[in-house]
Amino acid sequence: MKITVLCENTSYHGLPCEHGLSLFIELKDKKILFDSGQSDLFSKNAGSLGIDLAGVDFAVLSHGHYDHGGGLLTFFEQNDTAPVYMSKYAFEPHHNAGGKYIGLDPEILDSGRVILTDGVTPLTDNVTLYSGEDIPRIVDFGSAGLCTRRGQCLVSDDFRHEHYMLVEENGKTVLFSGCSHRGIVNIVSRFEPDILIGGFHFSKIEPGEELAGYSEMLDGYPTVYYTCHCTGVEQYAFMKRYMDNLHYLSTGNTIEL
Repeated sequence: MKITVLCENTSYHGLPCEHGLSLFIELKDKKILFDSGQSDLFSKNAGSLGIDLAGVDFAVLSHGHYDHGGGLLTFFEQNDTAPVYMSKYAFEPHHNAGGKYIGLDPEILDSGRVILTDGVTPLTDNVTLYSGEDIPRIVDFGSAGLCTRRGQCLVSDDFRHEHYMLVEENGKTVLFSGCSHRGIVNIVSRFEPDILIGGFHFSKIEPGEELAGYSEMLDGYPTVYYTCHCTGVEQYAFMKRYMDNLHYLSTGNTIEL
């Protein structure tokens, strides 16, 4: 398995970056786009890295926020056939703590390329999407002020639009989690993957006792972590003091598992 970071908040080797996430995943027999950042930057960086998005077999959107799905219309221009899988709740209206809309462009749904999922959805013999409804709440991380509109009201987001992609290859289980809004500790407890790739949503937590506690909880699992995006660079540096199995992925990085 080979994973290339097409865009992320930070940069490796000088490629442009943005607040968002997009990963290009090469399996033995499939090529997957996992998230598409907030703009067309993922596509430009793919070109710079010699990656042909026309060869992607399917795309997965981790959740319904613009910084993960903003590039999907560009992807449809680059690739004529690949479907994109996302939660059936992905197009609910999502807002940040200030009330700003942070959801998806409705044109994405009008493309005819979207497959809405719920529960457990096998995509191939070794790639499965999980809605996360059975994730235990060991730690209540709250919603960090993120909201969704239900009827006329804004309510705290329960992140039912977030799902997780589990890949089994070469005797390893690799879990992809875009932002881990349901709580990274809870997610790791549910899946206990060999490797986890994704953001931890810790960027608003000041380095200190609370973050140290989460780090020690995560370090209690044999999982190897490749984090990025919403974890926060300062938070990552702090957590690294407690976790030998923690690594950071930036725009342009490639790892082989």
